[in-house]
Amino acid sequence: MEVMEATVDVMDLIEQVARELSFRVEQVKVTMELLEAGNTIPFIARYRKEMTGELDEEQLRQIEERYRYIAGLYARRDEIIRLIDEQGKLTEELHQKLVKATKLQELEDLYLPYRPKRKTRASMAREKGLEPLAKIILESRETVNSEELAASFVNEEKNVKSIEEAIKGALDILAEELSEDADTRKWVRTYTWNQGILESKAVDADESTVYEMYYDYQESIRTMPSHRVLAVRRAEREGVLKLKIKVQEEEVYTLLRKWFPHENTYTLPIMQDSYKRLIAPSIDREIHAKMLADAEEKAIDIFKENLKHLLLQSPIAGKVVLGVDPAYRTGCKLAVVDDTGKLLDIDVIYPTKPNDRVEEAKEKVYALLEKYPISLIAIGNGTASRETEDFIAEVIQESDKDLYYVIVNEAGASVYSASPLAKEEFPELDAARRSAVSIARRLQDPLAELVKIDPKSVGVGQYQHDVNQKRLSESLTQVVESAVNYVGVDVNTASPSLLQYISGVSKTVAKNIVAEREKIGKYTNRKQLTKVPKLGAKTFEQCVGFLRIREGDNPLDKTPIHPESYPIAEQLLLKLGISVEELGLDQSKEKLKNVDVSKMALELNSGVPTLRDMIDSLLRPGRDPRESLPSPILRSDVLKAEDLETGMHLKGTVRNVVAFGAFVDIGLKNDGLVHISKLSNRFVRNPMDIVTVGDIVDVWVLSVDKIRDRVSLTMVQE
Repeated sequence: MEVMEATVDVMDLIEQVARELSFRVEQVKVTMELLEAGNTIPFIARYRKEMTGELDEEQLRQIEERYRYIAGLYARRDEIIRLIDEQGKLTEELHQKLVKATKLQELEDLYLPYRPKRKTRASMAREKGLEPLAKIILESRETVNSEELAASFVNEEKNVKSIEEAIKGALDILAEELSEDADTRKWVRTYTWNQGILESKAVDADESTVYEMYYDYQESIRTMPSHRVLAVRRAEREGVLKLKIKVQEEEVYTLLRKWFPHENTYTLPIMQDSYKRLIAPSIDREIHAKMLADAEEKAIDIFKENLKHLLLQSPIAGKVVLGVDPAYRTGCKLAVVDDTGKLLDIDVIYPTKPNDRVEEAKEKVYALLEKYPISLIAIGNGTASRETEDFIAEVIQESDKDLYYVIVNEAGASVYSASPLAKEEFPELDAARRSAVSIARRLQDPLAELVKIDPKSVGVGQYQHDVNQKRLSESLTQVVESAVNYVGVDVNTASPSLLQYISGVSKTVAKNIVAEREKIGKYTNRKQLTKVPKLGAKTFEQCVGFLRIREGDNPLDKTPIHPESYPIAEQLLLKLGISVEELGLDQSKEKLKNVDVSKMALELNSGVPTLRDMIDSLLRPGRDPRESLPSPILRSDVLKAEDLETGMHLKGTVRNVVAFGAFVDIGLKNDGLVHISKLSNRFVRNPMDIVTVGDIVDVWVLSVDKIRDRVSLTMVQE
């Protein structure tokens, strides 16, 4: 038949995306037009709400990802149609099946019989002229007389030396054809996924490892939690476990019989050979891949959600902080930073073993407390953290100053301190002292400090080293971009590390923004950004709304209001009788709160969402959206494991959320675990429905394992 073009136009593609994701066609169309025009997702979500129908970032990403997938599906479909047609084997029926396929897997199943192959038993049998015999056997009913069927196919020239060889070759052809039937593969794949059991066995049952619970283990493939999938896959890679997928083979053969027009002597042998040699190994690989992909996606989702809440933790502004990077032999590094994060002083003390120079350490800390108005001490949670905490708590008790300390998650601090960025920032300091500075700054502004670190190194996920690193990196970068643009940055204090995550800003432009700032002293209005090298009109449009100027010429520059909407903002203020100098005052807030947004939007020829966001920005100009989030728990004394009793009520900070529960810092050396079953008095499918990183929660002690230094907690008062 002639080559039949199956390519659909863009509107067909858009309509399919809209249908699958339950969005309006116009929303998908506008979203893709905006993205194709070079607009970023944070920009579209914030400043093009009228056009998209107020789609948020997550919805916009869903549209983009699905659109790209379906576009790839159609491209692959057209390629397969061309390849099969070139072989002269494209029928109308096959063409229709390819056109109707909605998944890449369906396309590949349909293409499998036509895919160029290396030599197989079946292909060699075909070369020997045994395909007609295979067809005869397939069409035969009940008992088959082998000699009558195969005698004429014995041919010394074609290397078919006996009736048995002829029959065997024909059966090889039928086994391969059965294995390549698209419907058959779909049946077996679905059955294996729904009914299959993953079995794990120890390679050496006498060897003690962390995987012992999986030494003789079985679980349903379909319901196996992501963390267990990743655990057994890691154990398999390490050579500790062997994994096998088990199904009821008789059930599979019931499915396979549907492929045969009749049953005869050879039906069962063909099915058994086809399934065990060809279908099962292939489908098992697919199922293993799907289990891993699903588990990876779940782990990445957990990491993304944890990272988001970690980045958006409430900053502690306006405080001079003493950062402490704990250690044993090499001493605890101290760094004093002012309320802007500028390094004021650096030192090292040795209050822990093996040095135990406690009194000398106290004198150094007291000297810093006298020299600087320190009100908070940030202690890293790494090696020697709790011993250092004991020391700092003792210093606080003996001091007459109003002091508190906070245990800060220092994950990734060592990565930052050894990075080129840290060396550039503090060339005169060694890595350990840079780490102390980072710990102090994390308390002051978690977002500004954490963006300097590879998101994979912040330690708030599960099995992050076991998942697809490219996919993980892309996903986490999106989270950081979303968080930075949600908060916005002060263009006069932001580092290049922070600026590079702003909508439309590249690493080069971020450095140029800082270089221009150093040249002119500071930015006094947003228009000055147009003079930054390589920051063109499109980049300015994308980034300017997320860049704030706190003490500038125009008070609107410290708000998220985009300069393109300044004329509307100015008309609004004029109508309400508010001067820009009055923004944030009680009288202006009252007027703004009483605006009829729908009516005013018509008067100003503005979209309702834009005006609503504008009023919110004018009510609280310069506001950091993180201010409404819970602040870290400030401590002045130490909690010890021996202090704990079953049923004791404590306040804690959620440090990490995983598929099986949440880890909560209650002030002990190790975080306590709240199992998923103890997060709520109702059934919890996803721990993140209940808690997120940074939450301050009420917990009760369930049990204390002093030998393993573990504490079980509950959030359900019993």
